[in-house]
Amino acid sequence: MPAHKIRPGKIMDLTQVSSSSPAQRPSGDAPARHSPLLDDRPFLKRLKPFDWLFALAMVAGAGFALSRYHGFMNYYDKLVLVCAVPVFVVLGWRWKPVRPLMLGIAALSLLAIQIYHGDLARADQAFFLKYFLSSQSAILWMSALFVFATVFYWIGLLTRSPTGAAIGSKMTWAAVLMGFVGLMVRWYESYLIGADVGHIPISNLYEVFVLFSLITALFYLYYESHYNTRALGAFVLLVITAAVGFLMWYSIARDAQQIQPLVPALQSWWMKIHVPANFIGYGSFALSAMVGVAYLSKERGVLADRLPPLDVLDDLMYKSIAVGFAFFTVATILGALWAAEAWGGYWSWDPKETWALIVWLNYAAWLHMRLMKGLRGAVAAWWALTGLLVTTFAFLGVNMFLSGLHSYGKL
Repeated sequence: MPAHKIRPGKIMDLTQVSSSSPAQRPSGDAPARHSPLLDDRPFLKRLKPFDWLFALAMVAGAGFALSRYHGFMNYYDKLVLVCAVPVFVVLGWRWKPVRPLMLGIAALSLLAIQIYHGDLARADQAFFLKYFLSSQSAILWMSALFVFATVFYWIGLLTRSPTGAAIGSKMTWAAVLMGFVGLMVRWYESYLIGADVGHIPISNLYEVFVLFSLITALFYLYYESHYNTRALGAFVLLVITAAVGFLMWYSIARDAQQIQPLVPALQSWWMKIHVPANFIGYGSFALSAMVGVAYLSKERGVLADRLPPLDVLDDLMYKSIAVGFAFFTVATILGALWAAEAWGGYWSWDPKETWALIVWLNYAAWLHMRLMKGLRGAVAAWWALTGLLVTTFAFLGVNMFLSGLHSYGKL
């Protein structure tokens, strides 16, 4: 657990607030000499042998990917892979539960690639591909697990059952695992269709809805661990389940799960960094909105004794918006650079660009009011919830109702 100050209202389970007083600490549970909360040694000095083994495994995995699949990578792909290694290593050091997730994604993705034997037709022939590890199967598992996780989180919240919430949390982790495996395998499948078709699977609404669900879930799982409460899963998973519902409709109504060649405007390395940054922003904004719903519910006495304290909800709402705003700002800058390369100008007031600016201004104003004017309470929560509506229109509504330079993403 990273060293940080414990907030007075930090939640330890669904209904109880922890106390750190020595009188309430079980006998024999004295803090260790190098307890993470008390350890003032430099961060690298606190790392254990297993932490370094994890880092070595990440480096080895990247080396394997470079040696085995370098023919499918250009200079920018290789640069992104190399730069991703220290990022994921530090993430694994700071947030240990993500380590088995990374290893699981790598293992299952490589297993699927081995079963394919370079033949896409095996997706309907090999048992494990057909029912578990092909991209469509894995994403279907992701969707089902998110829905079941939502149900169990609500069971845990309504019945005060730690078991129900714990099952919901485990199902959310499993859904994230299967979703990322689905995207990784889909990436490989695109190259099996043809070298000129192969591309990173973040190019259309089907793929980015999967990405949105995974990023939102990952951010929630981090905050669930950080604040030591599962009471918010019932709220946050609702927006993910809604995304999954749209994903299923889109697949059935439009056959959207089929892998298509990239349109010329998307055949750029900018897409590989612009889109993920954008959806980290979208996921964080969605999470803040659902925390806002929880805040308003508690303030009005709905499930009040089962939700974290208002100051904890307020802090989580602020952190989610701050993180989302930072990544959305980076994504907007990257989008402008991409536009300059593709269309000859940094800004053209295209509907998608205009609504991206509206989203940015909305959250910039929220943060300004928070930091300069002390914005708190129900007003902040309602604003965060309204922000989700603005973001949803920028994300989806523009594709449905407006046209422009981004019309290749039209619904």
